[in-house]
Amino acid sequence: MIVIIDYGMGNVGSIQNMLKRTGFESIVSRDRSVIDTADKIILPGVGAFDAAMQSLKELDLIDLLHQKAVVEKKTILGICLGMQILAASSEEGKLKGLGWIDAEVKKFQSDKLKIPHMGWNIVHDVKQSQLFANMHKPELRFYFVHSYYFNCHDKTAIIGETDYGKRFTSAVNKENIWGVQFHPEKSHKFGMQLLKNFAELN
Repeated sequence: MIVIIDYGMGNVGSIQNMLKRTGFESIVSRDRSVIDTADKIILPGVGAFDAAMQSLKELDLIDLLHQKAVVEKKTILGICLGMQILAASSEEGKLKGLGWIDAEVKKFQSDKLKIPHMGWNIVHDVKQSQLFANMHKPELRFYFVHSYYFNCHDKTAIIGETDYGKRFTSAVNKENIWGVQFHPEKSHKFGMQLLKNFAELN
């Protein structure tokens, strides 16, 4: 069962609808007993880093998510802000992240770029990852909306990169933990295929 974490920070309905279009049912929940039965977990996210971590803390979900992802090795996907909180910290706030991937979140710094980075952009599949399987175009295009980027220190975890002023990490994978900076639920056929690939991961 796929559980989409409802902690007030993401497009949970859009993600659930996109999964349903690929043939996979999911449950949107913040209930610990429901999350505890999950085979796969999606951590969506729109908003600020500290607000996300505070919300997870207030819902008493941080230890449970750690148990599911780190101890039980259940497959988990962080989307946008949900990916960023996989890191240890962020320049956007003061609270600690989940710290499952060796990374920090940094703010785009440029006088020439429009911030936030918003719109369609290309993801370079640097490791031919399962997450990007069965996408038959030479350019993988996804929809982004973010002012901060994932600065990944663990180079072995980087599976996707995108250019915006500089090349930044746009997708990560460490064992059972996956993250994407873009919004698959807003990315049409590529996003649909990515969520299908995630649902089919062993």
